[in-house]
Amino acid sequence: MLPTANIGPYTLPNPLIVAPMAGVTDRPFRLLCRRLGAGLAVSEMVIADSKLWHTRKSRLRLDHQGEPEPRSVQIAGGDPEMLANAARLNAEHGAQIIDINMGCPAKKVCNKAAGSALMKDEALVRDILQAVVAAVEVPVTLKMRTGWDQEHRNAPIIARMAEDAGIQALAIHGRTRADAYKGCAEYDTIAEVKSRVSIPVFANGDITSPQKARQVLAHTGADGLLIGRAAQGSPWIFREILHFLETGQQLPAPDLNEVEQILTEHLRALHEFYGEVMGPRIARKHVGWYLQAHDESRAFRKRFNAIEDGLEQRDVIQQYFAALRNGEVFAA
Repeated sequence: MLPTANIGPYTLPNPLIVAPMAGVTDRPFRLLCRRLGAGLAVSEMVIADSKLWHTRKSRLRLDHQGEPEPRSVQIAGGDPEMLANAARLNAEHGAQIIDINMGCPAKKVCNKAAGSALMKDEALVRDILQAVVAAVEVPVTLKMRTGWDQEHRNAPIIARMAEDAGIQALAIHGRTRADAYKGCAEYDTIAEVKSRVSIPVFANGDITSPQKARQVLAHTGADGLLIGRAAQGSPWIFREILHFLETGQQLPAPDLNEVEQILTEHLRALHEFYGEVMGPRIARKHVGWYLQAHDESRAFRKRFNAIEDGLEQRDVIQQYFAALRNGEVFAA
């Protein structure tokens, strides 16, 4: 039986959430994952300094047109006042949940005392949490890691601090900042956090299959799951996990026709959202993820990455899948 997932006044359709990923969870990807079973999709992080929002990239990150409720936006930074202002502005732009990033391990983020680097300064964490919660009327959530390094797993301390500050839900990646994405995620710390707070806790990290999803929920007692990298090129993982959790049965993998249809739909959305110059460029990484199980030699992907035109990209994908169905090799 699926747990019921609530964030503030919102009851999610199901407890599976698309984890925020910089450069990945744009509006086209969020909408696609929602259609394929995700109960919520969190935006890629928006930098807290609103003076930097004049760029086209930032404006696109603030675009939530057509997204189902609730709309969750992640903000990143290290200054309480700046984060509070970013939360207010995003709420004015349609965000219904504000998520604070204390989970990103990237050096360019941590070197600016943001992301998971914040976990090293618990006093600053408290100031940020209190400032952001006080700034908006919408629910505020927190995404973090288990700690700074394996000797300093302070997620349980910060979790209690977050609940006291009025944070409505927590998402915890089962690695420390020092781990980055190396090794395996551990879930004991997430289980400990769940035992210490009464607000919803979502587990994150290495949830790559329906079976793993069930194991992590059972081990941690979490209220739901965040799924990130496993959804890259496989956005149907949400419906697969949902079906398994509800029935105990493995849903068949999508056939070539459906993979082509989903990929083509995704490409068209990227081309429309980003325009004729950036759309085809951004599409390349997504095609790389979709086709890694089919194009083992990488010959087709190398050819695809040289295509600058959106319509040509979609035509070549159609030819590629036609060849696959005929048992042929199409290298463009």
